[in-house]
Amino acid sequence: MTIAKGGKTVYGAAVGILMLETRFPRIPGDMGHAATWPFPVLYRVVREATPDRVVRQRAEGLLDAFIAAGRDLVRDGADGITTNCGFLSLYQQELSEAVGVPVASSSLMQVAMVERLLAPGRRAGILTISPASLTEEHLVKAGCDPSTPVGGTAADGEFATQILGDRLTLDVGKARSENIAAARDLVARHPDVGAIVLECTNMIPYAGDIGAATGLPVFSIYSFVTWFQSGLVPKSFGV
Repeated sequence: MTIAKGGKTVYGAAVGILMLETRFPRIPGDMGHAATWPFPVLYRVVREATPDRVVRQRAEGLLDAFIAAGRDLVRDGADGITTNCGFLSLYQQELSEAVGVPVASSSLMQVAMVERLLAPGRRAGILTISPASLTEEHLVKAGCDPSTPVGGTAADGEFATQILGDRLTLDVGKARSENIAAARDLVARHPDVGAIVLECTNMIPYAGDIGAATGLPVFSIYSFVTWFQSGLVPKSFGV
């Protein structure tokens, strides 16, 4: 006899995603496009957490709102929590202490692991939407070496302007070209980079293009959360 156990409202969606409050287009591949994921996810929007406030203003004053939204996701059925902005590494410890389930706040948490995969003399490089805003504190709280090479898209380009400005349109071709150019520049400036980690969750759609252009492995919040989910819901092989 099989006895089903309760305790949740929603079942079958182990990953809860804390979303910024945005209006910009979220194309397939973007973390906020539900069809991106090969498994069900739960979303919760954190009101007033705009891209500018989280990235350029260090998410000041928003910790309580993120904690409350995270707890709501857990009550609804999430077994683990992630966020849709790499800059929220600043809240990793506070979120993990508050919500009572595993937390993967930022794609940047992969950097140290990626570096362990590489040959001696090679290191990971970070591609971000806003190099000027990514501080040593962001890196340290994600477990990264603060000397990790960082590159990013142009502050006045299509990608950064439309995303951080929360605009209603996005020229996907321009955004793709800018991401590729930024990755090539990062590798040119740091020839010892052996893999790239994408800080920005909106860069996922261009990961394949970046990998093809640089010839390097590319890790993103997609790779991180699919790994995360595989631990929250281990595959049963029926043996």
